[in-house]
Amino acid sequence: MPNHTTDVVVIDAVRTAFGRAGEKGIFWNTRAEDLCIPLLRALISRTPGLSPDMVEDSIWGVTNQIGEQGGTIGRMIPILAEWGWEIPGCSIDRMCASGLTAIGFSTSHIACGMADCLLAGGVEHMGHLPMGYMRDSHPRAEELLGGPSAFNMGMTAENIHDRFPEFTKEMADKYALQSQQKAAEAIVAGKMDDMIVPVEVERADGTKMTADKDQHPRPETTLEGLAKLKTPFREQGGRVTAGNASGLNDGAAVTLLMSREAAEQSGFRPSMRWVATAVAGVDPTIMGTAPVPATEKVLAKAGLTMEDMDIIEINEAFAVQALYFLDRMGLKHDDPRVNKWGGAIAYGHPLAASGPRLVAFMKGLFAENPDARYGLTTMCVGRGQGYSVIWENLRYSQV
Repeated sequence: MPNHTTDVVVIDAVRTAFGRAGEKGIFWNTRAEDLCIPLLRALISRTPGLSPDMVEDSIWGVTNQIGEQGGTIGRMIPILAEWGWEIPGCSIDRMCASGLTAIGFSTSHIACGMADCLLAGGVEHMGHLPMGYMRDSHPRAEELLGGPSAFNMGMTAENIHDRFPEFTKEMADKYALQSQQKAAEAIVAGKMDDMIVPVEVERADGTKMTADKDQHPRPETTLEGLAKLKTPFREQGGRVTAGNASGLNDGAAVTLLMSREAAEQSGFRPSMRWVATAVAGVDPTIMGTAPVPATEKVLAKAGLTMEDMDIIEINEAFAVQALYFLDRMGLKHDDPRVNKWGGAIAYGHPLAASGPRLVAFMKGLFAENPDARYGLTTMCVGRGQGYSVIWENLRYSQV
């Protein structure tokens, strides 16, 4: 085993379309595992020279590890994709950042020489397995987490509004509108086409269809419409609505990670290099603030600053959480580096799939912005955590 770290690179990152959770969702009659299988097959077809026997582990983030998402789904996915029995696998739970943690764990494995080629992904079928389904919290959990609001992510967003009243509902609605507008522009421009892998699904009437477009974006959104939405987490004086929060969604995403040396020996052209990872913990009742300390940590580890970040992808669990991050990191609320193609308020947030989705966006944005050198992916996490990763654009040096 080497006594130095190895460069870790992204070969590819793909995802399914994101469907709405529930009976009206495009994946209502599709199992979670069957969202992942087409992604593995797409990696093979998109990467000439890649074969299943090169993959040394299959590491998947899954928040609700029960039912179809239980049974160590990370192990089952390559088997169900008919890649054989030789690829081991595991499942990781860090709630919303489960998939990004799978990527983080995988980069560390490769960096220290334990592997050369790994799958790192995330999947969540929130229609079949809603958030918190069959969870049994410890009797002391509520007390130690700071109160009942720590268990309700919408309430944690309301708490941020309470503690930091400079972030108003009007600001949150304006941010949400911008997310929808940017997503609409990106979709029309075909930015999603290369990363979304089509999945054949069954409709409620038994007919088949190809799911290849995100179901959640609402391009018709207006500020007037957002202002009229109910505030379900607090009827009187609430500020968090379905319009300025991410949705409940079904989806999957995966990255193919390799050591740079192995990638070059195989003739693959990596798109970006892992630079640093950091995780942080905060008061669980304001969990959405955690990307700030996580990002401060990762910048320190990398020896970089926010000014060095040319592209910033933050998972928009709630508009107020994104606003807090931007403000505390010294960025304007409409900074052009942030979520250029829109974020989770528009596309949705299928928990463990969202982290790898951020990486897929980063890959695409790096490809069309060769003048961008560094990028940040960051997320808030239930129970008061934040997770941040910095990447380097390998096309940058060729400018």
